[in-house]
Amino acid sequence: MRTPAREVLHAVLDPGSFVSWDEPPVEPDLGPEYAASLTRAADRSGVDEAVLTGEGLLAGRRVAVAAGEFSFLAGSMGSAACERLTRAFERATAEGLPLLASPSSGGTRMQEGTPAFLQMVKIGQAVAAHRRAGLPYLVYLRDPTTGGVLASWGSLGHLTVAEPEALIGFLGPRVREVIHGEPFPEGVQVAENLSRRGVIDGVVPLHGLREVAVGALEAILGPAEPPAPAQVVAVEPSPSPAAPVTLDALEALPAWTSVQATRREDRPGLRELLAVAAERFVPLRGTGSGESDLTVIFGFARFPGFSCVLVGQDRKAQRTAYLGPGALRVAQRGFQLAEELGLPLLTVIDTPGADLSTEAENGGMAGEIARCLAALTTVRVPVVSVILGEGTGGGALALMPADRTVCAQHGWIAPLPPEGASAIVHRTGDRAPQMAEAHRIRAVDLLRLGAVDEIVAEHPDASAEPEAFCRRVAASITHHLRELQDLEPQERLARRHERYRRLA
Repeated sequence: MRTPAREVLHAVLDPGSFVSWDEPPVEPDLGPEYAASLTRAADRSGVDEAVLTGEGLLAGRRVAVAAGEFSFLAGSMGSAACERLTRAFERATAEGLPLLASPSSGGTRMQEGTPAFLQMVKIGQAVAAHRRAGLPYLVYLRDPTTGGVLASWGSLGHLTVAEPEALIGFLGPRVREVIHGEPFPEGVQVAENLSRRGVIDGVVPLHGLREVAVGALEAILGPAEPPAPAQVVAVEPSPSPAAPVTLDALEALPAWTSVQATRREDRPGLRELLAVAAERFVPLRGTGSGESDLTVIFGFARFPGFSCVLVGQDRKAQRTAYLGPGALRVAQRGFQLAEELGLPLLTVIDTPGADLSTEAENGGMAGEIARCLAALTTVRVPVVSVILGEGTGGGALALMPADRTVCAQHGWIAPLPPEGASAIVHRTGDRAPQMAEAHRIRAVDLLRLGAVDEIVAEHPDASAEPEAFCRRVAASITHHLRELQDLEPQERLARRHERYRRLA
């Protein structure tokens, strides 16, 4: 049984809040047979076209909605449905509303042919204008979503999830068999497969969709109803019995001590930072173009006082897989989302190094590092980077450029792991501690160089006080982002340029 459009709206929106935007459709005159099929479709489905549009409240927030109705001529999009949908996007843009869309369609309406097919262009145009306005666009793909619908409004969401086991694909299975004489291999056009491959961000049952949508909008836009001022509390460092770490103490700290501290299994990483400090985190997956790499975690995050796009390296995932070029392409999707939505960008560095395999070379690792560096030095939104632990090679450097960089006391950045540098210079890895010292990889060295703006203390290292450490990191991020948001974009960009121009 395919999920009706009204059931989706009922499941997501606040009870009784839906208001239709739809006017009676003006259908093309293609003869009595087509007119009769439209009448039968309306009688059977209980709707007047293959898409319903309107607005409602989502946890008290006003949102625009559009949902496809498969029971109306297989959800096919003719000229009237395309016009209705386009007007909904245009109205949502004009009124500054986020839009939640849920397609369910076989694609272009074959009875109307090429004129209907070409109207997918104007839908894509309207979606692009909505996104350019910095307005969130969330998509829930239902069974089935194929053809031109998937190739237009179905594939342009900032966040895209799908119904479990939904058929999702560009070419309908029946068309594939007719054209190629055989079906797709089993499981290719299934939502779960597309999620694993990074085409969509996840699979969500209908009963969980409201929570995902509310979480995404809160992470992007903040709470629908801001709390009273007395309730707005910034994350502050937890009291610690240890005295603050002085620069003299940091200068005396051997580099190899920091390297060993960041390699401890129990050291807190990005997952722990999110668990302790984030009010909301809505993970996204993959590039949206069929590539996924879980060594990078990214998504929409809400911390006390600010929302951001977070892109960070997951130290736990890197225990079994090196960070590859696909991970950096995933990261670049995060950079683009931050720019488009006007959200600050937070990057987190914690990596033993990038993949050095043949596959990584064939995948263009060097080029992806270069593209990350170019993107981070030119995005117009505020950028804060955090060196949370290990910072080896180009994989670390790719996420480092920022307006402000916060470094954990034991965080470090090096062109190679110290063992590798020792092997090059001394033909043995045994002199790694000396190479770490000589390469000036420590947090205090980076501070002196001007590449780091603040060092977050560890007492004596983060593994001994993971929650307190994560709260101190979050407090530092909050402080820097608040200062950066007071600057005009051009001034911020100029300062960022000068910051790296003067490194020597």
